[in-house]
Amino acid sequence: MQLVLERCTIRAWRPDDAASLAKHANNRRVWLGLRDLFPHPYTIDDANEFLRRATTEQPMTNFCIDVGQSAVGGVGIRIGQDVHRHVAELGFWLGQEFWGHGIMTEVVPAFVDYCFEKFPLHRIYAEPCEQSSFRARSGKERLCVGGLSLSISIVYRRDDEQA
Repeated sequence: MQLVLERCTIRAWRPDDAASLAKHANNRRVWLGLRDLFPHPYTIDDANEFLRRATTEQPMTNFCIDVGQSAVGGVGIRIGQDVHRHVAELGFWLGQEFWGHGIMTEVVPAFVDYCFEKFPLHRIYAEPCEQSSFRARSGKERLCVGGLSLSISIVYRRDDEQA
């Protein structure tokens, strides 16, 4: 899959994305907006392990956000099981140096459209982490159109409980 957009390209992950992935993912501010499964610090070994899974999973549901031939973020869905098999959770992140350039505002609607065409989904939702910045949450709220919903519940990270 490859979606060429104005500001970026959404494409399949490649093994040679490891160095760029590790560079952009190894950022505390990026990490604070994501789930506990996303490691920090994010090492080249983490990148290689993720890429091993992402390049072999079927169906492919995790994709690279590419700017200037460089992997600078990711977007994907997690499809539900059993009675939730027609529902998917959307997740995404972007390297901090690319924040505020309208990239995710372009990526999310294009990716959601792709997912509704590719998979038998009735709903796609996103849950912001409590630590996500107000700007990121308001961006997700702006994107709540065409079958994408923003859950009212907020996901709490493990280190939020320790604070």
